[in-house]
Amino acid sequence: MPELPDLTVYVEALQRRVCGTRLLAVEVRHPFLLRTYEPPIGALIGRRVTHVQRRAKRIVLGFEGDLWLALHLMIAGRLHWASREATRGRAGVRSGLARFEFESGTLTLTEAGSKRRAALALFAGETQLQQALPRGLEVLEADAASFAAQLARENHTLKRALTDPRLFAGIGNAYSDEILHRARLSPLALTRRLGSEQVQRLYAAIHAVLGEWTERLRAQSGAEFPRRVTAFRAGMGVHGRFGEPCPVCGTRVQRIRYAENETNYCPRCQTQGRVLADRALSRLLKADWPRTIEELEQ
Repeated sequence: MPELPDLTVYVEALQRRVCGTRLLAVEVRHPFLLRTYEPPIGALIGRRVTHVQRRAKRIVLGFEGDLWLALHLMIAGRLHWASREATRGRAGVRSGLARFEFESGTLTLTEAGSKRRAALALFAGETQLQQALPRGLEVLEADAASFAAQLARENHTLKRALTDPRLFAGIGNAYSDEILHRARLSPLALTRRLGSEQVQRLYAAIHAVLGEWTERLRAQSGAEFPRRVTAFRAGMGVHGRFGEPCPVCGTRVQRIRYAENETNYCPRCQTQGRVLADRALSRLLKADWPRTIEELEQ
């Protein structure tokens, strides 16, 4: 799922391309993509884009007349841009779930796989938009005290808390792994049991990881529209690196799998040498499940 760094780069690329331009045509090609019916999507045609911004994990386009289009890419949704010149020559035109033709070019939404989770919603007025979207804390805009208060609002594991859009905006499965590895904290540590020094480490790690990856992705895209948006990137410390050596200590990265997600962590850096139980595999292996680094390496 695209998270704050990826979405920030998407937003900046769209700002350069569509702000101040009119939407000439729109085509929604999948019946379940559009989650609202009033106002109709056709009401956007002929209106200029006034804003492009990120709201939590959504990309929001503001149009003349106080209309707001919110796009949630979910796990596999991606955006593609073709300039007017490329569109005229039919190069760069993609089939997809939706197509938006602006004066400056065409924006296409695609989604990999057979599951259709990406969503569009159109709101009449910014108040309606704000009421409909999650109100998680924007950590990069919050001071340390506000972050600490939000973290302790509910007693959850750190992994769950960081990825809960009602608590924190823009952080998902991939960057939560990286943040917790940088902060040297267990993904299963409970939020209300953290000491003040641990909370400070977590706050600093969030700023460092999200800031560093946003700059990396900006540099990779340059003036081009972002491509290869993925949750698994070379240079990540633990996410997607199960079985590979931790870049800090060399211990093999471990994982906890659940549903369609997994948590990656370093047992030496984050869990004081303990190997956390994977629900499915630990039940299968029972007494043979390694509980320490030493047992894992034997």
